Amino acid sequence: MADGGDAGAGSGVAAGASGGVPVQPQERAMWWDERVDFEAAFLQRLAKYVPSIYSSEMDPLLEKQDEMAQKIIFDPLEWYLFGENPDICLEKLRQSGASQLCGKVFKGGETTYSCRDCAIDPTCVLCMDCFQNSIHKNHRYKMHTSTGGGFCDCGDTEAWKTGPMCTNHEPGTANTTKENSECQLNEELMAQVKKMFPSIIKYFVDMTIWEEEKELPPVFMIREKTDHYYCVLFNDEHHSYDHVIYSLQRALGCELGEAQLHTTAIDKEGRRAVKEGPYVSCQEAKEEIKKHSENVSQRPLHVEVLHADVMAHQKFALRLGSWLNKLMSYSSDFRQIFCQICLKEETDSEKPCLISMLMLWDAKLHKGARKILHELIFSSFFMEMEYKKLFAIEFVKYYKPLQKEYISDDHDRSISVTALSVQMFTVPTLARHLIEEQNVITVITETLLEVLPEYLDKNEKFNFQGYSQDKLGRVYAVICDLKYILISKPPEWTDRLKVRFLEGFRSFLRILTCMQGMEEIQRQIGQHIEVDPDWEAAIAIQMQLKNILLMFQEWCACDEDLLLQAYKECHTAVMKCSTSSHSREKTVLQLCGHTLESKRYRVSVDPVSIHLPLSRTLAGLHVRLSKTGAISRLQEFVPSEQFQVELLVEYPLRCLVLVAQVAAEMWRRNGLSLISQVFYYQDVKCREEMYDKDIIMLQIGASLMDPNLFLLLILQRYELADAFKKIMPTKDQDLTKQYNMLIEEMLQVLIYVVGERYVPGVSAVTKEEITMREIIHLLCIEPMAHSAIAKSLPENENNETGLEKVINKVATFKKPGVSGHGVYELKDECMKEFNLFFYHYTKTQHSKAEHMQKKKRKQENRDEEALPPPPPPEFSPAFSNVVKVLNCDIMMHILRTILQRAVQLETHLWTEAMIQMVLHLLCLGLLEEKQQLEKAPEEQVTFDFYHKASRMGSSALNAQNIVMLLEKLKSVPQLEAQKDIISWILQMFDTVKRLREKSSLAVAATTSGSEATKGDETQSTQDKEKAERKRKAEAARLHRQKIMAQMSALQRNFIETHKLLYENTQETQGREDSVMDEESAPLAIDYSRIALGPKRGPSVIEKEVLTCILCQEEQEVRLDSAAMVLSACVQKSTALTQHRGKTLELSGDTFDPLFMDPDLSCGTHTGSCGHVMHAACWQKYFEAMQLNSRQRLHVEQIFDLENGEYLCPLCKSLCNTVIPIVPLQTQKINSEDAEAVAQILSLARWLQIVMARISGYNAKNTGGEKQNAPSSVSKGMGEFTSEFHSILSFGVQPSAKYSSSIKEMLVHFATTIYRVGLKVAPNEADPRIPMMTWSTCAFTIQCIENLLDDEGKSLFGSLQNRQHSGLKALVQFAAAQRTTSPQSLIQKHLIRLLAVLLPDLKVEDTPSILDVDMFHILVGVVLSFPSLYWEETVDLQPSSISSAYNHLYLFHLVTMAHITQILLTSATEFPIAQSQDDSEEAQTAESFCREFCQNTSGCFSHDVPGWHLWNCVKKGITPFLRCAALFFHYMLGVSPPEDLLLVSKEGEFQALCSYLSLPTNLFLLFKKYWGTVNPLFQRWCADPAVLSFLKGKNISIRYPRKRNNLIGLPEDYSSLLNQASQFRCPRSSDDERKHPVLCLFCGAMLCSQNTCCQELVNGEELGACTSHALHCGAGVCMFLKIRECKIVLIEGKTRGCLYPAPYLDEYGETDPGLKRGNPLHLCHERYRKLYLLWQQHCIIEEIARSQETNQIFFGFNWQLL
Repeated sequence: MADGGDAGAGSGVAAGASGGVPVQPQERAMWWDERVDFEAAFLQRLAKYVPSIYSSEMDPLLEKQDEMAQKIIFDPLEWYLFGENPDICLEKLRQSGASQLCGKVFKGGETTYSCRDCAIDPTCVLCMDCFQNSIHKNHRYKMHTSTGGGFCDCGDTEAWKTGPMCTNHEPGTANTTKENSECQLNEELMAQVKKMFPSIIKYFVDMTIWEEEKELPPVFMIREKTDHYYCVLFNDEHHSYDHVIYSLQRALGCELGEAQLHTTAIDKEGRRAVKEGPYVSCQEAKEEIKKHSENVSQRPLHVEVLHADVMAHQKFALRLGSWLNKLMSYSSDFRQIFCQICLKEETDSEKPCLISMLMLWDAKLHKGARKILHELIFSSFFMEMEYKKLFAIEFVKYYKPLQKEYISDDHDRSISVTALSVQMFTVPTLARHLIEEQNVITVITETLLEVLPEYLDKNEKFNFQGYSQDKLGRVYAVICDLKYILISKPPEWTDRLKVRFLEGFRSFLRILTCMQGMEEIQRQIGQHIEVDPDWEAAIAIQMQLKNILLMFQEWCACDEDLLLQAYKECHTAVMKCSTSSHSREKTVLQLCGHTLESKRYRVSVDPVSIHLPLSRTLAGLHVRLSKTGAISRLQEFVPSEQFQVELLVEYPLRCLVLVAQVAAEMWRRNGLSLISQVFYYQDVKCREEMYDKDIIMLQIGASLMDPNLFLLLILQRYELADAFKKIMPTKDQDLTKQYNMLIEEMLQVLIYVVGERYVPGVSAVTKEEITMREIIHLLCIEPMAHSAIAKSLPENENNETGLEKVINKVATFKKPGVSGHGVYELKDECMKEFNLFFYHYTKTQHSKAEHMQKKKRKQENRDEEALPPPPPPEFSPAFSNVVKVLNCDIMMHILRTILQRAVQLETHLWTEAMIQMVLHLLCLGLLEEKQQLEKAPEEQVTFDFYHKASRMGSSALNAQNIVMLLEKLKSVPQLEAQKDIISWILQMFDTVKRLREKSSLAVAATTSGSEATKGDETQSTQDKEKAERKRKAEAARLHRQKIMAQMSALQRNFIETHKLLYENTQETQGREDSVMDEESAPLAIDYSRIALGPKRGPSVIEKEVLTCILCQEEQEVRLDSAAMVLSACVQKSTALTQHRGKTLELSGDTFDPLFMDPDLSCGTHTGSCGHVMHAACWQKYFEAMQLNSRQRLHVEQIFDLENGEYLCPLCKSLCNTVIPIVPLQTQKINSEDAEAVAQILSLARWLQIVMARISGYNAKNTGGEKQNAPSSVSKGMGEFTSEFHSILSFGVQPSAKYSSSIKEMLVHFATTIYRVGLKVAPNEADPRIPMMTWSTCAFTIQCIENLLDDEGKSLFGSLQNRQHSGLKALVQFAAAQRTTSPQSLIQKHLIRLLAVLLPDLKVEDTPSILDVDMFHILVGVVLSFPSLYWEETVDLQPSSISSAYNHLYLFHLVTMAHITQILLTSATEFPIAQSQDDSEEAQTAESFCREFCQNTSGCFSHDVPGWHLWNCVKKGITPFLRCAALFFHYMLGVSPPEDLLLVSKEGEFQALCSYLSLPTNLFLLFKKYWGTVNPLFQRWCADPAVLSFLKGKNISIRYPRKRNNLIGLPEDYSSLLNQASQFRCPRSSDDERKHPVLCLFCGAMLCSQNTCCQELVNGEELGACTSHALHCGAGVCMFLKIRECKIVLIEGKTRGCLYPAPYLDEYGETDPGLKRGNPLHLCHERYRKLYLLWQQHCIIEEIARSQETNQIFFGFNWQLL
């Protein structure tokens, strides 16, 4: 807001237009005041200026429009309101009246926090700021990503049990007391507000809901109407982005860019003018757009033609809404006055109040207007508790029309006014008020009934066939509102609340009545069903209702009368549904003298439904009656003659039979839909209100019916009555199998009815005990992760499973390693709770658990593997009769019949599973009787299972009782596995018998089963058998142990004898230098371990025979044989860069790669997986891949065949080339010759010869090549030009001859390095190919050395096989590649490289000594030096002795240059005073320093202590020496000293120096060669670049180089989320959702997956991440998607993959997408793994592997990430 002074500047528009009206805002405001009628003046002003402010809507300049509106309208309004400078007033208000409610409205993608300990329900959330400043930070919190539209509950005392306010919102923090914030506005201001707000709000409402397209209200028609219209396109959720763009391009003929702009604006704001002009042309455009956007499946786009003035006023009304919104944040009084005006109803009209009009109009508004409206409601009504209540009343008043509008609307829930329900319905006091006063439960349930009638069939049951997913999804929102209302139970009940709740419950029962028995199905016989019916909708509604059903039951259980009343209502509803089915004739079933008369019904023939919510609700209420004890009064409400328990049991029983028949494959022809329904019926998401309740309903039946009749009913419904009457027919095998399956299923249900008592009310158990039992049985299957356990447990209405409370009682947590997740393992003492027939096991879980438990018992060497059930808890009184089912006649008949069939070996009539279940039922019966006998005296125990089981089945002679049958069963061979449990049962029979016989109680209590049966002969034989088995097992174990001990002793012995071999081959089997014979190479002879100079040790060479992984043939590697190759991957890398973020050359057309910058900003890395192929085999394989890909054009490839990519045939690593394997050439040195040469060939002489040779070439060179050769050679060397051939006199030999296939592969690989490294098209003749070869060789060695050093591993002893074979092949290739290029070219490169070291070779553009990486120079000069021996007539190369000296002097020269580099850059800083060290090195260093100082014209300080210089040099040069050792070892094959095979920093430096022929005091090198080096040294230091660096004008790299790491991440993930929430996209001003991602290489925060940050690179659109990766990681990069907690690895423009983030919750699990929302903390081991993935250059490999396994990501456009 501008003050008076500013306003004049921009008021030209106003002054010009108003004809002499005063200009200053305060004067204008006074002028308004004089005209008493504020409304008229206000509207007149708007009529005059609004159309001119918002005149161009095609391409609006939003900032300019805002500025004009502020100056012309809002400034005067504010002056008029406050009567003085508004800025000052508003600032005062801001300081005085901070509200204690936070009220921050969430935008999509923002992180919200909920406290699991303190929140009243999960919808209570805090914004980032409030959370960080609250006590909940240290509680069990959850993080989630908001979908937008909610608001922060900080300050709301009803939302939190403790800590309702953060430190920012506690009263008193804004230097204010509560009183002062209440009465902050003076009377005058209040009067002004009351005077102005009505007109302003009325205008806002009128214009927001204005419907006329061409006209405005008469008050605004003050000038002549123009023919100026807009064709306006509105947003909808049906048409895709691309469809709208296409339609606009076709209809308007506009460019793609313009169409994209329009579409983005429409999506964001909800509408956009796409054409401007006279009415006719706009109308034409409208028809065109509609025509092009309509097709068979889609309606046309919504387009309107609006007059320009209408458009302007509507746009201004929204701007006015924002202004009001801002104003209300300053004062509670503003909010209250606003609410009063909005709620005021006009007395004489039928029209609703203003806020209700806006709500009812919501569905017709576009997105932008809705957002403003909702923000207004949030900032006014929801910030004042009293008005929130009044608003809620209005909301409920119009709830039905609002929800109906929403259901027929197509916009997202988050921008619908109905989404505000959660803000009101979850406030406990408000919810209760709305139930009592507004009858909200009834309103919601009636709304549901009114929106679902189209799905009712002729029987008034729902049928969702052909439903619309979108529409039903919207109906779920209404169901959700019901959940919100019920989420917190009332602490006390008023009579009115009870009445209203029961009314609502009745209404809810009407919905359940429509669901009871819905979507009935009938078994298909003969033909398979043609179309699978839609089943998802019914199950989805069932899932939505699950918690609501439970909550209704909980609410009912709060009050005894209420519970009984609800039970009566529910019972009546069930009865209505049950009796309504037309009554059939009865059938009679007789068995064992018992008769059952029941309705004729067969599940396999008649219709049956899986949906029975009424019956199940009744079961839930019945259990709660039992729990509270109110069941004793049930007679008063439901007399027993009306109860009709058989009817209640009927439907749930049918459902269970259906499940059994589906398992028996009787319903196969009904298709997949039924299988899916059965799956969900028993699945954790639904089972609480489906399967579990059906079991309870059967238990209710068993407790209230005669047990024999109950079992007869079950046999009849399972259609098994005949099976137990007579022997089943045997002809039809399928039928027999079916019968067996049904018997198994029935027995299982009987086990559950009798044994499953873990339900509060069925027995006296608590919720904790139930959860513990569930967890125990899950962990009996296998150890599980926390999230897997949580997923397998049912959630309550607050999304809690109760897992954390009890998990530590039953399980121990096992932390995860570097991958995988933490798991819980069951404590041993909980094993005894295992029940094999646990009713929530699926079939696979059952068999897995059984297998695991038996295995465990075997491991523990337990005698018996029997798995009897644990003693179940006692039934509560209401259910105590259920146990009678166990010992009734029919049960005995069933058990006996099955056992008899097994004994008589009628194998087709029984299965092992059936026997197992019968045995389980026997266990249950015996346990029950034992428990009862232990509790009460024998004569009081009527449960006589033992007697019934011991009685004969009939009076026939061959009749047998159950005990006898069991004895016989032990000898049935098929039941070997059940022997232990049978023995257990027989022991148990004995124990019960003793208890019955009342032998002394003490004995009975202490006697264990085995003692009790000592006299039993069968038992003693069993014991003997067991003892024998045990003895054998023990003997076998001891034998195994003995053998293992012998083996490990032999192994240790072997390791000792072949210690050297073992150490060398620990990680690098097959290395040639590892096979050394102890006798032939005694350790004392040290010269064998020197790589350079005349004392060079022998190359250790062995015959190398390799096997091709493709044809499996072996071949020896020789120069003249066909080439063998290693699969390899060449990639650009910034892993070693010292200058992250340096702009990299994206294309290398003009780039000269000869000199590597010392910051190693971007190198070319070659890695290999170490797998060998014949070159010919590889070429065939690659061609086959190409052919295959051409044939499968539609399948997107993981790799780019055009660029030579393929997957290694063996390990599937991504490769893009092959390295030819070149054998190492033997080079023996004759020591006598070496001595002789040593006398003559000093460094000075060697330099002269080299210079002479170069000068000779220079003289021969003609034409254009001259300029690259040295322009002159210093006079001192001039006389040696005659010695052009003297270089040859120290020994030459003919060059190696390579086979044509090796040559071909050399060229192929070199071209790949050139193509990938420089990002150019392949060109075999390019002069840069040799440079790139040397460069990749040097860079790869540096990467490996850096990695070994970082991991603290030894230089040679720790190389992996793939690194070893890759390096060996690469170095040999680099040496051989020279032969495939013109030697004159190699010489030119050599001369340029040497010019850095020998300034006498005056080559143009030679960099200074500080601007090159010395190791790259070393590799280049060593590999190119043989080219000096080249003669035109004969192909020569240096002999062993010549090359020994060449290598030695080149290496010494480079080393001295590098020491100079180190001294210049890294020894300049003064050290912190340390104890003086007068070692020899320190003294030499000090004397050298003086020389140094003179040569640098005094720029280098000579006060630096010698010991410090020596330390700097030693530290700085070690990486170089390590790299050189690797290079020369792989080039020459000389074994390294012992110390380099061990991890020891102490001996490493000496070992390196001796291996590389250096004095350990490196300064002695200068002393030795001082006469020759001094002039070079002077020239190095006198280079202008060096002097300018010493004077501090430019910077250089320090040595040793710093090691790169991934950026530091905070320990707590919420800190990262905090960072992301503060992230503002640099290129976009709006507040829409962003996807912030963090580059882990450099720490840059980017805006991903958003059009605002896309960049054009070489004509291609790239997303922010992809373009950043090109610069930061040369195309390969690693990002953390902060809001999703996922790592993204990307490579190039087309490839990427997701990878687990290194953040784990306390259970050792990652949380991609923050779905679980647990607090996350950084796991350093996993972060280290990511680091190694980067440093080992395995990111590309990881992406390829991931894409191969998850081909789902091909739809993702990585380019735009």
